[in-house]
Amino acid sequence: MRQTSEIADCIHRSLERYFKDLDGEKPRRIYDMVLKNVEKPMLELVLDRADGNQTVAAQMLGINRNTLRKKMHALKIRP
Repeated sequence: MRQTSEIADCIHRSLERYFKDLDGEKPRRIYDMVLKNVEKPMLELVLDRADGNQTVAAQMLGINRNTLRKKMHALKIRP
């Protein structure tokens, strides 16, 4: 059984590259950076797969529809 997912591996590689590219600079706000760069494309893709139906998309994501709408507004994702 595989212990990590392909997504986790991808994020791990990206963060390794991020730290390497810092070239001595101090990292900042890594948590927010990762969430921002993962959450928006995830929501956009799920909404696309749900044909724009926010109720279906929220069910696919395992979140409340109102939470999805708040995230869409915060991330400037058009309904």
